[in-house]
Amino acid sequence: MIEEDFSASDPEAPTGAGASAIDRARRAISDAGYWNANQQMGRRWPIGCVALEITQRCNLDCTLCYLSENSEAVRDVPIEEVFRRIDLIHHCYGRNTDVQITGGDPTLRKRDELLAIVRRVRALGMRPTLMTNGIRATRPLLAALAEAGLVDVAFHVDTTQRRKGYDSEAGLNEVRRAYIERARGLPLSVLFNTTVHRGNFHEIPDLVRFFRVNAGAVRTAAFQLAADAGRGMLGMRVGAITADSVIRKIAEGAEASINFGASFIGHPACSRYGMGLVANGVLFDAFDDSVFIGRMLAATAHIELHRNDASGVATQFLRWLAVHPAFWFPVVKWAGKKVWKMRSSLIGARGKVSTLSFIVHNFMDSGSLDRERITACAFKVMTADGPMSMCLHNAKRDSFILLPINIHASGREQTWQPLTGETTLAREAALQQPAPRESRWLKGRNRQRDSAKRRAALS
Repeated sequence: MIEEDFSASDPEAPTGAGASAIDRARRAISDAGYWNANQQMGRRWPIGCVALEITQRCNLDCTLCYLSENSEAVRDVPIEEVFRRIDLIHHCYGRNTDVQITGGDPTLRKRDELLAIVRRVRALGMRPTLMTNGIRATRPLLAALAEAGLVDVAFHVDTTQRRKGYDSEAGLNEVRRAYIERARGLPLSVLFNTTVHRGNFHEIPDLVRFFRVNAGAVRTAAFQLAADAGRGMLGMRVGAITADSVIRKIAEGAEASINFGASFIGHPACSRYGMGLVANGVLFDAFDDSVFIGRMLAATAHIELHRNDASGVATQFLRWLAVHPAFWFPVVKWAGKKVWKMRSSLIGARGKVSTLSFIVHNFMDSGSLDRERITACAFKVMTADGPMSMCLHNAKRDSFILLPINIHASGREQTWQPLTGETTLAREAALQQPAPRESRWLKGRNRQRDSAKRRAALS
């Protein structure tokens, strides 16, 4: 997609949730040619997740970063506007929507505001996830967020972050272990995000082995393919790094074939999903029978899957199964095969089984966006004007974060300026936004160019 085409992909106008949202999602997936019994978008939910960016600031400087060169100069969006966007998410997609509280790093937001944001999301019956690099996500903060209603914490840890003293994913397992311990015992499901690039592609199998050993404490391992977007300095990924090649590396570490074609979460070119059952450190494919899994997913789409309440989900499923005798034999047959295949590991684990999900995210490069994938996007970000594809938002981020925002507070309409943080009466607001100020915290390509200029001046 070229720049001139962006006008055709503006934020979606906020519309009501419920059946209409599900119907729109189903039409989008159908139009793309990917509607089938195993598709979850348009059946279980109208959207995979919605990102709620509450700050543009970050305390790391990743070599692959989706933020823009001007992000660091932007003040935090006023809490009134954050609340309005939360309400917009609920209005568009309804209850049980997964809301990713993100940034930048959201832990840089004031503590009381972060807690209030989580409470607001949860009060509307949606599921808040904290997306963080973990540096400021202390045990007390995680405990307070869990009490406020946080459902998931997703730690982003990988070598693109250039954490001091760590030069490999194997070394970073020390950080991952520390984060696991911070969340242990809290009613939170733990996810880890890893950006895959040419420097760590070969380490994926060992990373999967780490997650396998920690299954139970870790629910999901997500691998995000490097994309040329934002201020990142590494640029486009090498040709050998594809969704399929990453899946093969995951299987190598899992020491088992994992079916990524039994449960679709939107456009298959964007995201792929697989699940393993782990007993005594051995992983088994949970979705090896695509036909059975598709039939079950379609029949139970109405059941709420609370990720941090496994016993509650099991109870709901058994109650459903009790009144649907047509599924008794297929379920018993599937379970019997699994138990027989896993018998030795089950004995060694004394019957304890954990799930470990794998997600492969294939984000698009900013210069090569695909209209079909944007239209069928399962990962949106809520802007001031409505939801839009995250990949498209990353491609034109400055068009959103540098715009003044109208705020309704104290019975008056005011305009907030993102570069100064100042609020004025809407009628007095300047028509033109001031140019981004020079930032002390140059990051990414901006900093790279600045360094190059200095070197040229000295030569």
